[in-house]
Amino acid sequence: MIRHIRHTALFCLLLLIALLLNAIRIQIVESRSLDNNPANRRASVARYAQPRGDILVEGRTVTRPKDTGELLRYEQTYTQGPLYAPVTGYASQTYGTTLLESVEDEVLSGTEPLLSPLPFLPLWHDITRGRQPGGTVVTTIRASMQRAAYEGLAGRRGAVAAIEPTTGRILALVSSPSYDPGRLSGTGREVTAAWNRLTGSSTQPMLNRAIRETYPPGSAFKIVTAAAALESRTVVDADAPTPVAEPFVLPGTRTTLPNEVAGCHRASLAYAIRWSCNSVLAGLSVRTGLAGMVETAEGFGFNDSGLRIPTGVAPSRFGTRMSDAELALSSIGQLDTRATPLQMAMVAAAVANGGDLRHPYLVDRVTTSDGDVVTRTGERPYRRPMSPATAQQLREMMTEAVRDGTGTRAAIPGVTVGGKTGTAQHGVGNSGLPYAWFIAWAQEEDAVRPAVAVAVVVEDTAADRADISGGGSAAPVARAVMEEALRD
Repeated sequence: MIRHIRHTALFCLLLLIALLLNAIRIQIVESRSLDNNPANRRASVARYAQPRGDILVEGRTVTRPKDTGELLRYEQTYTQGPLYAPVTGYASQTYGTTLLESVEDEVLSGTEPLLSPLPFLPLWHDITRGRQPGGTVVTTIRASMQRAAYEGLAGRRGAVAAIEPTTGRILALVSSPSYDPGRLSGTGREVTAAWNRLTGSSTQPMLNRAIRETYPPGSAFKIVTAAAALESRTVVDADAPTPVAEPFVLPGTRTTLPNEVAGCHRASLAYAIRWSCNSVLAGLSVRTGLAGMVETAEGFGFNDSGLRIPTGVAPSRFGTRMSDAELALSSIGQLDTRATPLQMAMVAAAVANGGDLRHPYLVDRVTTSDGDVVTRTGERPYRRPMSPATAQQLREMMTEAVRDGTGTRAAIPGVTVGGKTGTAQHGVGNSGLPYAWFIAWAQEEDAVRPAVAVAVVVEDTAADRADISGGGSAAPVARAVMEEALRD
């Protein structure tokens, strides 16, 4: 009798162990796959059962949850949605998340373990599956600069990126035309209609042109080429005549590279930057050589596919294999050279900051719903593309370009402003209307540090070379952003 009881007890014990192991398998080992199973709505219901955390700009929330009373209870709405869409992205119950709403999703939805009272016990967090109140994401954006950039573009296709050169803080990030992310928040027919309308638009309002689109940078890239020529000592004296004669024939071809201004024959590097001489910069790039050009371009951030701010940034490209003729064209921002507006703002920032390029970042800190700091980004070095001496020479050249060159419309009284215009041809046979570029930095005359570096691109302007001569479409936008940066 006792033997039968023992066998029964052992059998029950084995059943209990099997149940425990199966519970562990389901609740821990396979929990993520079960959560992601489309047939399981519990995760979605739990996800939207509480309000998302806030995204802040200068202490003010630009996102706001709305209680719908439905099964998926809370939807995200956006204050001034089109203005901040390139920063926030969207959080949609139907289409998922993008940008900060995506990379900071665990914080905003309350599932980030660091928000828990027991942040160092992740296993406990996995077992309990508890959600804390959504955390807060504090951005580096300055509201007045963001609005100046947005209003300056005035609905035209283009983008603006502005950086604090000494820290890497992103102060403005604008893409135009834009959209209201709140229209994608729910699950109804209106959301589907809005999605179809936005994704089907020829103007691509959901494309973040500031960080996810690359453009030929045109003459704005000549700052990179000038830095390479100075760093390699291809040019020793920026004010001395260069050996590049006019007309300049692309190596190995019979094709001449035209200039749009007079005086480029054997012009100095300083003159070439001030008046945007194609021949001089193309010729100097060939003398510098491919290796020197690639090293300098990559020092500014080109060819970096891993840059995150914390959202991913499309890599800007400068070719690593090309002929001398291709190098000459690439070095004046044509051919296959491509850059995001953020990348070109980084070029201006490196010049303004004495050759020291800081890592750009968009999130200052993450806090709990009570305001306790969970993580803080902080400034950090990125790369050093040039020496302080080279940066100082480029500062002087860019200042002259604004004072008495192609960028006069960016000038601000009582402020030292350096800039470089650019008109980038594109399309088959360069048939498309050119992209207008302007990159710049600004510093109060009595200040120790520069206040801001900015890049502006305007697509399909009718400016053509008039943009180069007067600053045209892009320079006034940059000036408006810089003026806001200089205000207390």
